Amino acid sequence: MSGGVKRDRDGNARAKSARDDAPRGQFHDMFETFRDELDEHYDRRERIIKVSRDVTALSKKIIFSLQRVKNLHAEFPPNIQKEVDSRLAEISTLLNSIAADLTPLNRQRYSYSLRCLEELVEALSFAHYLRHQTLITPAETQAAVPADVQISPFDYMYGVFDLFGELMRFATVTTAQRGELVGNDEGRNILGDIHELGCAYEMLPEIPTKDYRQKITAMRQSVVKVEKLGYGLVVRGSERPKGWVPDMKDDAPDPSSP
Repeated sequence: MSGGVKRDRDGNARAKSARDDAPRGQFHDMFETFRDELDEHYDRRERIIKVSRDVTALSKKIIFSLQRVKNLHAEFPPNIQKEVDSRLAEISTLLNSIAADLTPLNRQRYSYSLRCLEELVEALSFAHYLRHQTLITPAETQAAVPADVQISPFDYMYGVFDLFGELMRFATVTTAQRGELVGNDEGRNILGDIHELGCAYEMLPEIPTKDYRQKITAMRQSVVKVEKLGYGLVVRGSERPKGWVPDMKDDAPDPSSP
């Protein structure tokens, strides 16, 4: 492994100094190897962070496009499908550019720098729900990821955690527009779906981390908001003007929160 190029604080190559011609000690080669390995680590980490930031932004744009869908269990309008396909193609190019950096060992080492996969799972699961009114499975998620990058169980779990917020927003907008909870012809609506998914997540063994506690709290808040939509339609539906949207500021505080 060749020695690196010494640079100043602006990234410019430094002129060779007299110290560079000093006699080499017995540990010189070993420390040069350490230096090169650290340089490779920081370069790899910067590449992953940059791609993660770009994939996160594209995934959010996919979600914003999907929030314009009005029906469940139906194909997307052509303009929305075109936007989703275009952004997934960009995500594929970005993830493929760092696939070689994510060997099994490095995948764990840089997992925190690759949080974009949670956002991507959220986008894929939201698209799958809107089209099929079912939850995407881990295998379907992996097959839908447009690159040779592995989706870990935590990527999947936390991505679906974030899906609750999108389902709540979708339910709020469509209820205001239609005057009813969106569903299918068989009588299944989004309130029943979010209840079923929420019950499944409540049965998960608790993970003693701050991230998990925050996500489970946000999930419960989203479920309660969709419940209030349903209650408002049943109890006072005839009094609601067309286009009514519930005032979430009036929500009672979560009794489980400190």
